[in-house]
Parts: sequence; C-alpha cells; structure tokens
Amino acid sequence: MAKLNERLADRLKQLRLERGLPLQELADLSGVSRSTLSRIENGDVSPTADTLSALSAAYHMTISQLLAPVEVPFQPLVRHGEQSEWQDPENGFARRVVSPPSGGLSAEVIRCTLEPYQIIAYAGPSRPGHEHHLVMLEGALTVTLGDEMHPLQAGDCLRYQLYGPSRFQTGVDPATYLMVLV
Repeated sequence: MAKLNERLADRLKQLRLERGLPLQELADLSGVSRSTLSRIENGDVSPTADTLSALSAAYHMTISQLLAPVEVPFQPLVRHGEQSEWQDPENGFARRVVSPPSGGLSAEVIRCTLEPYQIIAYAGPSRPGHEHHLVMLEGALTVTLGDEMHPLQAGDCLRYQLYGPSRFQTGVDPATYLMVLV
C-alpha cells in the first residue's frame, strides 16, 4: 500500500505541474487547502475519497482516470491479488479496481466497500453526465442523487447519469457494491 501512495503522490504532483498550476491555484479550483495538497504531494498523507473527488473535478477527469497511471499497466487478466486497491480509512471506504485498468477502454468495474454508519458526499461529478451502474452485493446503502434518495439492498441495481451532488450512506450494516462506470 505504501508504494501505491507514493506513486499517487508523484502522479498528483506531476499532473499539477504538467498543467502549470501553482498549489494555490489548484487549491482554489478544487476547494482543497494548499497545505493539504502539499502534504499529499509530499506523501505525508493519503488523500481521502472527498479529496480525490475534488481533484478529479478540478482536472475534469474521473477518479479512475486520475488513478490509472498509478495502477499496473494493462493486462487482459488481472488476478485478485494484483488488483489495485485504494483505502480511505478516515471514511471507512475501500475501492478495488476489478477490471483490468486501461486508458483505452471505456468501461470499468470497481468493487467498493463502505463501513457501517458512514457518509461519503461528493459536491458534483468529475465529468457531468458520467454513466454509473451500481450493483449491490451485500448490506444496505442509501444513494442520494441531487434530492432523490434510493435505498438499496443486496441484489438491487441503480443506473444513472451523474450531473449534480451525490451521497452514499450506510446504516448499521456495511455495504459492498460494484460500480460499473461507462
């Protein structure tokens, strides 16, 4: 996990420098403080899910596109032990890229777990209109898209295009679900 965090820190710094953005300008664009951005780029802390969402929106990229160069090169088969996993312990969230990563292919499958009594809220999509298919595997999850709440149980599937804020909330049980991003 330490190597992944180091590669992520390098990736985020490289991306900012390639775009010619000073830390303060990226802070203004993303809403993430300059000191937090600096600590992330120096590898002192790992970004939270909220921070990655804010950065991906500032760069007009999906979180997966932001993380893709950090993950292993494309292979048509990726065994479970080789799949890239990112964790946000602060929010009880884990994200595993199940499908082989590839910048050239459009769809990807991500397995997510969210611990009990957690809320992850995103101010907006990184790419307006991005199509999501959420398939509940275990537990219960309430997904709020704008003002519309969708309580989900194991076996349920929610398909949507994301244009505004979204929120993922668990209750007494953890939630495990697949996100298919198209």
